[in-house]
Amino acid sequence: MRTPLRMFDFQAGVLAERIHATGRSQENTVEIAGNLIPCYSGEFWTSRQRQAASIHEISYRACFKPQLPRFFIELLTKNHDIVYDPFSGRGTTVIEAGLLGRKAISNDVNPLSRILTEPRFLVPDVEVVMQRLSEIHEQKKIPSRTVLSMFFHPETEKEILHLKHYFARRRKARTEDNIDRWLRMVATNRLTGHSKGFFSVYTLPPNQAVKKESQIKINKRLRQKPQYRDIYELILKKTKSLLRNIDHVQAENLKRISQGVRFLSDDSRHTRSIDTGSVQLTVTSPTGGWVAFEVGEVRSGRVKLEEYVVPLALRSGFRCEGIILNVQTFTKTSNIWGISNNLKGTNTNRIALFHKE
Repeated sequence: MRTPLRMFDFQAGVLAERIHATGRSQENTVEIAGNLIPCYSGEFWTSRQRQAASIHEISYRACFKPQLPRFFIELLTKNHDIVYDPFSGRGTTVIEAGLLGRKAISNDVNPLSRILTEPRFLVPDVEVVMQRLSEIHEQKKIPSRTVLSMFFHPETEKEILHLKHYFARRRKARTEDNIDRWLRMVATNRLTGHSKGFFSVYTLPPNQAVKKESQIKINKRLRQKPQYRDIYELILKKTKSLLRNIDHVQAENLKRISQGVRFLSDDSRHTRSIDTGSVQLTVTSPTGGWVAFEVGEVRSGRVKLEEYVVPLALRSGFRCEGIILNVQTFTKTSNIWGISNNLKGTNTNRIALFHKE
């Protein structure tokens, strides 16, 4: 006998009211695991990355646009609520929470996440960054043997090693400050990448580095040879870019929230240091409260991942309050790069929204 369909209600339809209040949605229902789930579609957040705060522009593979967490933070939280990301990556969710005056918890087993995220809560003065870079550059250089010539020009690698030794000395002497941490964040993010804005020849971003042997093959295939890159100039240039549209209110919000931001490196299944019931919104993975879980599509859209995620969440005690489809209007530039549809991958930003009392 077929199980009767159940329609979940969320506090007398508060979610639907909030989404409809945006004036950008259409609603229907989808059947998943014997349940009728509300499905809301519309352009809830923009596809134009540059409309976000510039401080998010850290090169990192597999990251979503800041507008995605912003939509749910504004929709489902209030000032001083805690927003949590168990797979924080470059820190998009927690930085956006900070910009909006929410408290934040970041978790990622990769220590690179904290290096790239924490310094951005304390926005530096460009003149101070410039002065510190000048001081480091003028210090006596430490002789070094270059070993990564397939990635860096020898002189560039020497500058990188000099900066590395500087950070090590400062940490050992316990004189490291927020400016040092900012410089490490920018330098780490500029190590490897796709353009002349990085220290390296054309290669993968810093969170997806390749082996020496693989880079040699890339160089041969692209007929490229590492050119000299002035790392101090590039760090300063990237600093100015990250800060170009950050206003006083945003900077103060980040500074105020920085005192209470928690950075964890735990297995996301066992974050016992987070108090039960303390998190209001989780963007990525379920723990309690609200969960905005980005689910894409695979196999050219034939497999919709919410059909697999929703049953698992229901069995874990969550309620699925809806599926949200962000239908984006792509620009001419997007079409050039082959992103001309709302059907494949995470282009649609398919979100399964769960709630747990």
